[in-house]
Amino acid sequence: MKLMECVPNFSEGRDQAIIEQIIDEARNIEGITILDYAPDKDHNRTVLTMIGSPEQIKEAAINTAKKAAELIDMSKHQGAHPRMGATDVIPFTPVSNVSIGECKEVALEVAAEIGSWGIPVYLYEDSATRPERQNLAAIRKGQYEGFFEKIKGEEWKPDFGPQEMNVKSGGTVVGARVPLVAFNVNLDTPDVEIADKIAKTVRYIGGGLRFVKAIGLKLEERNQTQVSMNLVNYEKTAVYQAFEMVKMEA
Repeated sequence: MKLMECVPNFSEGRDQAIIEQIIDEARNIEGITILDYAPDKDHNRTVLTMIGSPEQIKEAAINTAKKAAELIDMSKHQGAHPRMGATDVIPFTPVSNVSIGECKEVALEVAAEIGSWGIPVYLYEDSATRPERQNLAAIRKGQYEGFFEKIKGEEWKPDFGPQEMNVKSGGTVVGARVPLVAFNVNLDTPDVEIADKIAKTVRYIGGGLRFVKAIGLKLEERNQTQVSMNLVNYEKTAVYQAFEMVKMEA
């Protein structure tokens, strides 16, 4: 049995009615299993994790992205987490009897469909068309607000869709990648500079742990801050290592 995972991130974490309507677009497809969906009010973001056959996953990714484009207005969006679009990022990951190549094929088809709606789409990770687009953070730098100017540069011409920002839906990043672990550590302090400092120490680009990306975020509703991490190779850098380093720096 072929199984593929898709983990789309939507820029809505506060309005449960909107979240449920988006999730329903996947939930109603026969063969799709919803493993989890996690809205976060501070991030104003919902992460959906689902598995199914490549065809089922393609349909679910397109349907949920279409519903998000219909219901989410990025011009009014505010949240702690970096973002550039209503459907911010859509990664496809092999699970069982599926190759990374098949994930790339599905990613291309989904990206082309979203681009046809007038939304700029960028391919990242294993689907990237340029080395500088492999890293999600590099693409998303400037976020929704900054992209209206950024997208005008030839180096940031989208892979699909128009070379102008969609005011309502923003832009979307799509691609195939190996599994990663998203791991967040909350700090009992409202001072985001502390979280930023720890994140800079922990992440690889700052001389920290290999295969770790990290940023500091403010959690207004909880009066806390967060070190938000992605472990892009959890077999070589384990979760406990990242946790222990955060503890040590805190």
